[in-house]
Amino acid sequence: MIWEISVRFEPRPLTNRKFHSYIFIAFIPVLMAATPAFSQKRKAAPDAKSSDGRLREAEFFFTEAEKYFILEDYAKALVYFQRVAELNPTNATVHYKIAEILAKGTKDEDMQKASQSIEVALKYEKKNKYFYLLASNIYASLGDFEKATDALETMMKEVKGTDEYLFELAALYLYDKKEDAALKIYNRAEDIMGVNEVSSLQKQRIYLDRGKVAEAIAEGEKLLQAFPDEEKYALGFAETLAGNGQRSKAIQLVENFIGDHPEAGNSKMILAGLYKDEGQEEKSRNYVLQVFDDPQVDISSKVLMMSTYNTTLSQNRTRKISDPGLEKFVLGLFEKLESNYPNESNVHLVGGDLYMTLEKDEEAKREYLKTVRSGTASFEAWQNLLYLETQSDQIDSLIAHSEEALEMFPNQAMIYYFNGFGHLRKRHYKEAAYSLEQSKRLSATNPTFISELNGMLGDCYNGSKEYAKSDQAYEEALKFNPNNDLVLNNYSYYLSLRKENLEKAEKMSALLVKNFPDNASYLDTHAWVLYAREKYKEAKKVIEKAILNGQATATHFEHYGDILFQLGDIDNAVKQWQKAKQRDGGNASLDKKINSRKLN
Repeated sequence: MIWEISVRFEPRPLTNRKFHSYIFIAFIPVLMAATPAFSQKRKAAPDAKSSDGRLREAEFFFTEAEKYFILEDYAKALVYFQRVAELNPTNATVHYKIAEILAKGTKDEDMQKASQSIEVALKYEKKNKYFYLLASNIYASLGDFEKATDALETMMKEVKGTDEYLFELAALYLYDKKEDAALKIYNRAEDIMGVNEVSSLQKQRIYLDRGKVAEAIAEGEKLLQAFPDEEKYALGFAETLAGNGQRSKAIQLVENFIGDHPEAGNSKMILAGLYKDEGQEEKSRNYVLQVFDDPQVDISSKVLMMSTYNTTLSQNRTRKISDPGLEKFVLGLFEKLESNYPNESNVHLVGGDLYMTLEKDEEAKREYLKTVRSGTASFEAWQNLLYLETQSDQIDSLIAHSEEALEMFPNQAMIYYFNGFGHLRKRHYKEAAYSLEQSKRLSATNPTFISELNGMLGDCYNGSKEYAKSDQAYEEALKFNPNNDLVLNNYSYYLSLRKENLEKAEKMSALLVKNFPDNASYLDTHAWVLYAREKYKEAKKVIEKAILNGQATATHFEHYGDILFQLGDIDNAVKQWQKAKQRDGGNASLDKKINSRKLN
């Protein structure tokens, strides 16, 4: 592969400007210099209308028109210019100005009228390059590339010193899909200007599009021979070779260039990528180390290389490929990068990504925290930091950082989600509900995420005793995914505690244990729903299964004791409460049950 770098050379595109981008927009002083001044161009008509009075009137209207043109009040300027054209219809400049204003319009009708006006202008003035340029622009905008190219071709015949527009002419031929004509123009440009970047690279692109690899390579070689010290030409040529099955020649070319230009850091980076693609990892890494030690290589290029390595490591993890040597090498690169650029936020960001890929969560958090502390506007850094804080149960930090992030990203659903998650964990139900509702509002196109949010909102509203809202949120979550285990568990359990809609609760908890028959928590929920329905014998079987799987908690033993008590087995009930007490020493309710040998 070729390493992508900030100075990477690409053939110049045809143009990314509108056709009028190369057209001179005239102000009065420039216009008067470029075209015969209005007062100096008094071509008298053969009839009486050409009187000096009419010309003086025309000059007045022309001055007014130019004033409004400069003020960009084109509607008024057009009216005055049209009046001038009526008074002095043979003045080319007036027709040019009318065409220039009409060409600013958005309607096809405006452009058609503009073409008519510029044709009149060229009828009376054939030596002004700006007239031809405007004409070419208008025709190109109308999609008439034949007329557009004819205008530039005529200009170059009529007006000396306009060869600089050969590249615009070639671009028009390319837009018109006349590549042979474009090649002739680029060759003509070379005859006049010598070997140059635009001609060589555009010709190379045309040859590659046509599958003429040999001709394309010849163009790249010719350009490099003309400018042997230009690194971008060497790298562009190497990329052409490598991209067309000649990687070994590309490597030799770059090696030779580095031999003549040992300071060429970007070439070393390209060479590292070429050797990597050749499977010569040791040579590749040697050049990578040289790049990272070179202060002349832009930091963004080094960060990009780190990102590329990180992608490789991530793919290895996904494919379960172990490569300790590569991991050690990349970690060493990052340490070198961080040592050389300790205050660069992008360095810490790529470091956070690297450590996250390697599942070194604490180190990743450290780097992301440095990134956000630098004042970065990177949403990714904030999001990853918040995610890692949820994973490590750092809820206070999660809340603080998510609220800080919300000041920068007030319309990001994930930031509200993390904030709501933190508040829910702290049982700040009002704050949690607000943030989760905001996250839901901003996630209208993500039904899966909305379902998860509804489940959390059900927990929030249950905690704040807004039971109608809680039930509605749970129902919406189950409408999207009827098998959502977290919702089935919490919804059925809370209904059992409230002793409401117990039949529905039993159906949900039964579905839950059907889907997860060995989950102790879900078995406990189902047992407790059965308990609430006074189905004590069934509840006993379920809770015993939960305890037998070895994952029982204090709650499971307490529930087991309650069930046994309802079945009249008081001694064993007390024993289960005592087991619960051993696992939860601070539960005063258990003390009362044990001491009184009955339910509270």
